[in-house]
Amino acid sequence: MKNLLNYIESRFPITADDISLLEKCLIVENVPAHTKLLEAGNVERYLYFLNTGIVKGYQNVDGKLVIQHLVPEQDFFTALDSFMSETPSVEYYETVSDCNLIKISKPDFDLLQESSSFFSEFVNTVTNEHLSCKLERVKDFQVLTAKERYVKFMNQHPKLALNVSVENIASFLGMEPQSLSRIRKQIAF
Repeated sequence: MKNLLNYIESRFPITADDISLLEKCLIVENVPAHTKLLEAGNVERYLYFLNTGIVKGYQNVDGKLVIQHLVPEQDFFTALDSFMSETPSVEYYETVSDCNLIKISKPDFDLLQESSSFFSEFVNTVTNEHLSCKLERVKDFQVLTAKERYVKFMNQHPKLALNVSVENIASFLGMEPQSLSRIRKQIAF
């Protein structure tokens, strides 16, 4: 819980009343590696904060898993469209490693949005940060080579680069695993 509060306080001042209300709505959960948190076709019921561990988000496109999210520690994740509109998700979310998650249900999320001006502002800020990251990722696909994308990924997320399979990283970066293996050999020399 401390990591989440530090994350929030690094972006917004938060009152003791806000902390108390927030703590009443949060669920802490330890989840083993390779556990599906969400399957396509189901409605996303939670917004998650990944305290420790690694989570991947993906879609199954014609039988091929396409990794769209590799979530590092100390970050939020959810199938946003499904969570906000309470409609079936097209995404899967699965733990890559053992994880400690802090989650908030949709009804509690809505309650916090209504009860706390801080929470609404905080959610908007985090949503905008994630949107900026997505836009940067799209731009990277347009202007960077596969090698440049991998080097940037390693620099920004060294723990992910060391702890996620080559197949998952390659999919996330939009390349075949064999191509990523060749790039990794080039960088090693």
